[in-house]
Amino acid sequence: MRYSGRLGAGRHGALALLVSCAAGAAANDAPLPLRIGPHVFQVEVAATPQQRERGLMGRTRLPADGGMLFVFGQAGRHCFWMRDTPLPLSIAFADDRGRIVTLADMQPHSDTLHCPGADARYALEVPQGEFRRRGIAAGAQIDGLPR
Repeated sequence: MRYSGRLGAGRHGALALLVSCAAGAAANDAPLPLRIGPHVFQVEVAATPQQRERGLMGRTRLPADGGMLFVFGQAGRHCFWMRDTPLPLSIAFADDRGRIVTLADMQPHSDTLHCPGADARYALEVPQGEFRRRGIAAGAQIDGLPR
């Protein structure tokens, strides 16, 4: 499950709403190829509130070049947690243009919030360590993002 609201006064209400929601729709099945420099990731897209809430919950496997792209209607401080997610993941937050603004590693089954350091419209989750192994850092460009 993902907390994808903005930090602030509505935080507790949004968390309560997310906890009480049903799992919701699955992410789009057709993988979307995203390129970061010479690296290509084949990702699922979570663009609706229900898809973003479900995220990668319950998944036990993810290929090294796989992941999930979270798309928001507008850039903001969209935060994520790892509740009910058994896979360790790395996350890249990207701005409207696809430039990575923040990277973080996230531990399985954690309620710790991971937030971008600047407004982000996209978040890309991949198996933990894949960004580091491929030399991907803040400032890198993600190409192929839906607009």
